[in-house]
Amino acid sequence: KMKIDSSIFQDLVKFYGEAFHLPPLSAKIYAYLIFDFERKGICFDQFVEIFHASKSSVSSNLQHLLTSNLIKDFTPIDSRKRYFVINPNYIKIRFQEIMQKMANEIEILDKLHQFRNSDDENYNEKFEIYKSLLHKNIDNIQETLTKL
Repeated sequence: KMKIDSSIFQDLVKFYGEAFHLPPLSAKIYAYLIFDFERKGICFDQFVEIFHASKSSVSSNLQHLLTSNLIKDFTPIDSRKRYFVINPNYIKIRFQEIMQKMANEIEILDKLHQFRNSDDENYNEKFEIYKSLLHKNIDNIQETLTKL
C-alpha cells in the first residue's frame, strides 16, 4: 500500500479540482495517483475500495480523467486488470493549454483593438504592454517545455 500524507492529499484534491475543473472524485483519484511515485499503477478495484465509491462512479471518473489526458492506463501482460497512472506528459499538456488560451486572448484583443481604433495614447500603450506580457509568457513557457 502507498504512503499518503492526508494533508498534502487534501491540498492536491483542492488544487487540481480547481485547476482542471474536476469533479470531486476525479480530483481525489488524480491526487491519489500523484503519490504513486514509482508509477506502478492503481487498479480499478483499489479505487472502489479506497474511496468507498460505486463502481459506476469510479468508472465514469476514470473515463473523465482518461479523456482529459490527465491519466493513462495499461494492462500488464500477466494480468487482466487495468492499472492507472498519471500521464507523464501532464505538465506539457497543462502548459500547452495555458499557452493556447493566451494566444487566443491575443487574437481576440487584436480584433477588439482594431475595432476600437483609438487615438488614446495611454490606452494604446497599455494595450501593447499587456499584449507583450502575454507574448513573453508564451515564449517563456515554450522555452521551459523544451527543457522538460
